[in-house]
Amino acid sequence: MLSASIALTALLATSGQTCEASRAAAATPTHPSIIEVASTNSDFSTLTAAIKAADLADVLSGEGPFTVFAPTNRAFAALPEGTVEMLLEKDNKAALAGVLTYHVLPGALDAAHVTSMTGAETVNGQWLQFDLNDRGAFADSAAITTVDIECSNGVIHVIDSVLLPSDQNIVATASSTGNFKTLLAAASEAGLAETLSHQGPFTVFAPTDDAFAALGNDTIAMLLLPENKDKLASILKHHVVAGRVYSPTAVKLGQAKTLAGTTLPIRITDGAARVGNAGIVMTDIDASNGVIHVIDAVLVQEERTASTNPSP
Repeated sequence: MLSASIALTALLATSGQTCEASRAAAATPTHPSIIEVASTNSDFSTLTAAIKAADLADVLSGEGPFTVFAPTNRAFAALPEGTVEMLLEKDNKAALAGVLTYHVLPGALDAAHVTSMTGAETVNGQWLQFDLNDRGAFADSAAITTVDIECSNGVIHVIDSVLLPSDQNIVATASSTGNFKTLLAAASEAGLAETLSHQGPFTVFAPTDDAFAALGNDTIAMLLLPENKDKLASILKHHVVAGRVYSPTAVKLGQAKTLAGTTLPIRITDGAARVGNAGIVMTDIDASNGVIHVIDAVLVQEERTASTNPSP
C-alpha cells in the first residue's frame, strides 16, 4: 500500500500546476467551467467535439457540480479505427451520450475521495470501479494520469483511455460468463428472459449453476415443468429488484423489495455480505439494463402469515 500512496502523492503534486494552466487558458477571473477547461486544452479537442455532438456542452457548463474523468486525444485515438467517427454521427447521438455520461459522476470528488472508494454510480447509471495499487490509480482499466483540475462547476481527472459502459443486457451478460446456465434456462421457462433482456433497470441476485445444483436434479426438473411455470416465476422474481442497487447502497439500506413483493434482508455477517440465506460472492456486474450480484444459493422465500385482526 506504500507504493500506492506514493503514486497518489505524485498525482496530487501535478494537479495544482495543471489547474493553474487551465485557469490562465480560460482567461477568466474565476475558475472556468468544465466545458471551458476542455475546449481550451488542445489535449481534449476530441472530447470537446464529442461533448458538443452529444448536446452535453450546456450541461457541463451548468451549475453541477460534476466529476469528469477526461480522456485525452490519444485515448480516443486508441479506440478501434472508425469508432470515434461512428460515434460522432448524428444517428448515434444517444450512444455517444451514453459513453460520455459514463465518464461523469454527480458531485465534485477530489482524488483523495476517489481513491478511498471502491467505485461510484455514474450519470450514465452504470458503476465505475476505482482502484489504487502499486501501478497507480485507475477508473475501470483507465489510468488516472492527472488529478484535481478545479472548475467552477466541479473537478476533472485526466485518464489515458476511453471508458466504455456495458452494452449487453442482463441475460446476455449472464450468458457470457457461462456460470448461469440453469438460471437462464429457468428464466426462459418462466417467461422472464424477455423482460430481463428488454426492460429494466433491474438488480438481479443471480445464483450460480452450483447453487441450483444444490437443490438436486429432481427439484430442478420439477420446477422446469410447464405446469409449474407460475411457481418458478415467483421464485425467480424473489431474486430481482427494480432499479439499479449497487453494493454500497444495498448494504446501507439493509433490505430490498423484490418483484415478487417479498423483502430480502441484506447484511454483513463476520465480514461477509449476505442476502437472505445466500452469500454474495461477486458484486456490481454491470449490464446495459441493470446490475448483477452473484450469490451462492437459491434464495428461499420465507413463509409469512398475515393477521386479519388488528393488534390490541
